[in-house]
Amino acid sequence: MNPQVQSIKDEVTKVIKGKDAVVEHVLMAILARGNVLLEDVPGVGKTTMALAFAKSMGLDTRRIQFTPDTMPSDIVGFSVYDKDSGNFVYREGDIMTNLLLADEINRTSSKTQAALLEAMEEKRVTVDGVTYDLPDPFVVLATENPVGSAGTQMLPNSQLDRFMVKLSIGYPDLDAQVEILSARRVSDPLDSVVKVLSIEELRALVDATNNVQIHDSVYRYVAEIVQKTREHQMVALGISPRGALALTRMAKAYAFVAGRDYVVPDDIRAVCPDVFEHRLMLNSKAKLNEYNASDILSEIVADVPMPLADDVRDLR
Repeated sequence: MNPQVQSIKDEVTKVIKGKDAVVEHVLMAILARGNVLLEDVPGVGKTTMALAFAKSMGLDTRRIQFTPDTMPSDIVGFSVYDKDSGNFVYREGDIMTNLLLADEINRTSSKTQAALLEAMEEKRVTVDGVTYDLPDPFVVLATENPVGSAGTQMLPNSQLDRFMVKLSIGYPDLDAQVEILSARRVSDPLDSVVKVLSIEELRALVDATNNVQIHDSVYRYVAEIVQKTREHQMVALGISPRGALALTRMAKAYAFVAGRDYVVPDDIRAVCPDVFEHRLMLNSKAKLNEYNASDILSEIVADVPMPLADDVRDLR
């Protein structure tokens, strides 16, 4: 593993115990310039993880606690009249940051959720006809609680498609729970997280990730998986081209973290569930037969033949 990547992981795992795989996948999404949706029950460390990442990488971060009365202007900003100049002046919203923690994103109105669409895809916002670029890097790390539907608004598919990955932390095991209790008896472990990377160094890691090579046979492998999702008899809406691009970018990050400068088919398989499952819309037949997205995706991936190893080795 790249030493800088390892140092970030080491800092985050000071506070997130026993969840190394989830920490690595969030880090991969950041390196791939993607947004992350953490769906889990309350109290498992979703917010703490986001703050630990921001602190270890020296990112400016802002947190929005989404509620039913949160307005789009709270996120993207608004224009106010300046009597001295006689012009309208832009007052930036919380979105002008490197890492936006969108806490309980499903607790606000669909109108407010939609205010994030342009920012998540194009890294900019438009207010009163004027477009403003967001800081670089820019990442949305959103959380939602799947338990209980009262007062929640489900994210539309167009917004789910803008999250590169959807992850779940889950409860810690017994040993990890003991570590958590012991670590918090005198202080907050988040206070021990230190900055190990500058923004310039993070940008360099992002560029290195983007330069990871993918053979044409692996691109075809991705395309065949995507095509199968669109043709499956239990899928109402398959994977979009944006989803296919997200898979290749995430696979590049997976290869980079593993210490390679090229993607192999196993990288695609490793990240496919995190990238694709939240994008699949199942039809009534699937629900009637109690199929879920994970079952269908596993079936599709198993059915698509992997590229020959000799083709992928040509990248070396």
